[in-house]
Amino acid sequence: MTVQKALFIGEAMIEISGEAGALKLVFAGDVLNTAWYMRRLLSAADWEVAFFTATGRDIHSQAMRSFIRQSGIELAGSPELEAYLPGLYIIHQENGDRRFTYWRKNSAARHLADDGDVLWQAMVDANVIYFSGITLAILPLARRLSFLRSVKRARLRGARVVFDPNIRRELWSSQSQLRAVLSNAARLADIVLPSFGDEREHFRDASPIACAERYSTWGVPEVIVKNGGSLMAVISEGRTEEIELEQAIQVVDPTGAGDAFNAGYLAARTLGDTIVGSVYAGHRLALDAISRHGAIG
Repeated sequence: MTVQKALFIGEAMIEISGEAGALKLVFAGDVLNTAWYMRRLLSAADWEVAFFTATGRDIHSQAMRSFIRQSGIELAGSPELEAYLPGLYIIHQENGDRRFTYWRKNSAARHLADDGDVLWQAMVDANVIYFSGITLAILPLARRLSFLRSVKRARLRGARVVFDPNIRRELWSSQSQLRAVLSNAARLADIVLPSFGDEREHFRDASPIACAERYSTWGVPEVIVKNGGSLMAVISEGRTEEIELEQAIQVVDPTGAGDAFNAGYLAARTLGDTIVGSVYAGHRLALDAISRHGAIG
């Protein structure tokens, strides 16, 4: 049986999290987090899980690359750039919620699409390609357009494209830019995994159903609207459905909940589960993720 390839493209960062006196340093990032969970959910005999980014050559970049490889994830030709360092963020815990402080302006990941040929070589044999709104937001305009052209080309060759809009307003120059880029990216996708809270704020959707329907009108075949553990909406093959989920009993750190949900959902769908069964699989993994500190681990 031929091994298939799931390629995740995005930003990897240094994450510092925990409570005073018990801080820990790990490596994370929205797309990397989903890849990390997917590697644990899919058989290595059947699926290669690969992550494409750009790193520096410093000690922390080397540790990051080692972590990714040791997690069973291939680096898919990810370039090492002498002039740049990893981005970094700190998670501040506040009453079961969190705030982030970022240092990423000159990170290597912003240059992951600088060499279009290297990027395409990572994409060309992928069966699944996954990226996020953050992947797009950190790229300069010309590189972003080139990236999306490569995604379109890969989809025409048969790759299944999965997109999480994962809106971070501070990364965009304007609301209009945010909306235009994310809507164009969604039109290239087979599956879109938006979060209702973000979408309501930036696209003014009145409900999860309205959010799902908007993406459906853009031609997205499968839309799963996350809603922080509350009532979700899904659309597949023109059918709209609402799904009620079990509420979390205790939330330690919600940082990686959406990334874990995406992995649980995609792994279940990959293994042939139904839409509803896959939603429950994603939710179970998200509940586990929020029961401990940090995005993964």
